[in-house]
Amino acid sequence: MNVTDPFRDADGDKLREECGIFGAIRSDQASALTALGLHALQHRGQEAAGITSFDGTTFFSRRGLGHVAENFSTPQQLGELPGFMAAGHVRYSTTGGSGLRNVQPLYADLASGGFAVAHNGNFSNAQAVRDDLVSRGAIFQSTSDTEVIIHLVATSRYPTMIDRFVDALRMVEGAYSLIVMTPEGMIACRDPLGIRPLQMGKLGDAVVFASETVAFDVVGAEFTRSIEPGELVKVGFDGKVESLRPFGNHAPRPCIFEHVYFSRPDSIFDGRSVYAARKAIGEQLAIESPVEADLVVPVPDSGVPAAIGYAQQSGVPFELGIIRSHYVGRTFIQPGDGARTSSVKRKHNANRGLVEGKRIVLIDDSIVRGTTSLQIVEMMREAGASEVHFRVASPPTAHSCFYGVDTPERSKLLAARMDVEPMREFIKADSLAFVSIDGLYRAVGGIPRNSACPQFCDACFTGEYPTSLTDLAQKQAGDAQLSFDKVA
Repeated sequence: MNVTDPFRDADGDKLREECGIFGAIRSDQASALTALGLHALQHRGQEAAGITSFDGTTFFSRRGLGHVAENFSTPQQLGELPGFMAAGHVRYSTTGGSGLRNVQPLYADLASGGFAVAHNGNFSNAQAVRDDLVSRGAIFQSTSDTEVIIHLVATSRYPTMIDRFVDALRMVEGAYSLIVMTPEGMIACRDPLGIRPLQMGKLGDAVVFASETVAFDVVGAEFTRSIEPGELVKVGFDGKVESLRPFGNHAPRPCIFEHVYFSRPDSIFDGRSVYAARKAIGEQLAIESPVEADLVVPVPDSGVPAAIGYAQQSGVPFELGIIRSHYVGRTFIQPGDGARTSSVKRKHNANRGLVEGKRIVLIDDSIVRGTTSLQIVEMMREAGASEVHFRVASPPTAHSCFYGVDTPERSKLLAARMDVEPMREFIKADSLAFVSIDGLYRAVGGIPRNSACPQFCDACFTGEYPTSLTDLAQKQAGDAQLSFDKVA
């Protein structure tokens, strides 16, 4: 769902989650269910939200900037979305991506009828496909890569909607989970490697889909199963469910960062409790990188489960040495380094009476730019901590993601510019350690990483991208040519 320039610099010092999607069919409360499901997925996108519904004749859409509650909490708002099928989306915007024209689901009237799509992920050849479509006369209404799917479906020569949709998917590369609505019903699918998550559930006669299982808990649905990598699930208005696998079989590569940070702890991902996985990561971190200390302190909230695991494994007491205000916007929403710094101080406050004079182990999920980590370490020292040891529940993030996670360009990633010791000096910690890539695999999957065929997408750590990166290659070629022309 990112805009078509995935190479730009992103503000902030946390990886931005991807988007969240939810769909319901065969429910006379489809829009209300979708709004409630999106509430449970709000952590995956806080810039904008949208819902499109269908009543058997007409498609209805409501989209807005801000949180789900601002746009879909009143009877009047939901009354604009009648019908027994609905799909919704929460998102983060990127540069050039703010504004209603990019809020999903995207909708278009095609020759075969209405077509609405909600997308979690990113097409890594979106710009190349878009350029080709524009050269053939296509007119785009948004800067979202998702819109290429609409144009590819519209121009496909295949006779049926499902065949046109499959034809469109064969033209794109990268990562996607999609929920599509047509006059024939709902289609849910994942990319052939299953990089982005998508779950299926049931609520009475209704079939529901969501990025995470926690959305089913909130709406009262029963989790049925995960959509398999490369699978398309088609649900008709008569309740018939068809599973199609048009892309053959591929070794799955789900995003390992779902375990580390993106998913809510109360979700189930890849068959395992996210909370249990994060505790196990903390335990592994304690085994690999122990240190003499008095307290284990999480950087809230994402560091809490790993810190509990670290404390239980190490025997060092777990304490809330940092108190977080939940009434401050996320640091990456603030523009400019100065605003980010003040946001960190407003968002977190050291529990001085607890940490003063103590040797502290700080646990966080990741280090991106390092600026927030530096602020946290300095805050603990100002509160009187005698030692501050930093432990990270993921390997060093040294590579950008092109699959729907809004990361800074590689030159802005601290781990891409420094080894661990210079990173330690940068954040001013007494020691710094990351969980190893094999340790992370053991924690979330029970077995070490298979270097010949990794079980997860871990490109942000290893630089081993599981798909082609056409747009990146073309950009690099263009930059190289520009440099050559300047020299010439």
